[in-house]
Amino acid sequence: MENSNQTSVNRFILLGLTNIPYLQALCVLMFLIIYIITLSANLLLILVVKMNPQLQTPMYFFLSNLSIIDIFFSSTIVPKTLAITLSQDRSISLMDCTTQMFFSLALGATECLILAVMAYDRYAAINKPLHYTTIMNKGFCIGMAAGCWLISFINSAIHVYLTFQLPFCRSRHINHFFCEIPSFFWLSCRDTNLNEVAMYISAGIIGGCSFILILVSYGHIIFTILNIHSTAKRYKAFSTCASHLTVVSLYYGTILFMYMRPHSAYAPKADKTVSIIYTVVTPMLNPIIYSIRNEHVKSTIRKKINELMPWLI
Repeated sequence: MENSNQTSVNRFILLGLTNIPYLQALCVLMFLIIYIITLSANLLLILVVKMNPQLQTPMYFFLSNLSIIDIFFSSTIVPKTLAITLSQDRSISLMDCTTQMFFSLALGATECLILAVMAYDRYAAINKPLHYTTIMNKGFCIGMAAGCWLISFINSAIHVYLTFQLPFCRSRHINHFFCEIPSFFWLSCRDTNLNEVAMYISAGIIGGCSFILILVSYGHIIFTILNIHSTAKRYKAFSTCASHLTVVSLYYGTILFMYMRPHSAYAPKADKTVSIIYTVVTPMLNPIIYSIRNEHVKSTIRKKINELMPWLI
């Protein structure tokens, strides 16, 4: 009896995406396909950037960081989701849950910050082209990227610590497909106001400030583009920013919805849908969105395919 109680204390039950068998099979197939595309597309983009000297620029340095984030972000969540959906045992150990929560939160915050830095990079490239190489020098880029990773991991460690200081005496059943902080507030029988305030402050500083930086950067960019007389140059400038704006809109919209709402607005079904967008769908779309209009990326891929399999082209 003692061992059984100890096991229950140290484990949670993830209720997953659905209990309907045919929908479970559909979810597994969909998640598996998306995960394979995510890994393939992001790894391909990293390799293309590394192989093509023309892509050794600040924008692609940060884009490679984004691809690394997306690979690990997706890998933190999707394999476990597939396992619990296929298995009769939907339990997850305290250590596995803590690890999943820590890395998913850290990588999600890092993506927010990297997207903001990428917006500043576009601002520097379009508004200050003569000083671009001086502003976005190698040391600055590495420092900014390292700062994004460091801040996010420290932030995640604080929130995970605060979350697991709560007593989970209401239930051990998490109505979600992975261990995400907002879902845990409903499991505690203690007041979670401190945790919620800390989460709002963190989301405001990391998510809100990053979003404001993006808006300010693009405000300046749009003003500059509208003053360009050449239609071709104006189109090229807009095209450069369109991919980034698409990713930002999709990612920030879902993240801010999830982490800036009041506790009373908790809705499991809606939360699962929103979480799928930024944890599963966005990591797959990012490399596709950034590559689809980029001739350097497409030409590098065609060149390498031609070298390896000349009969295909």
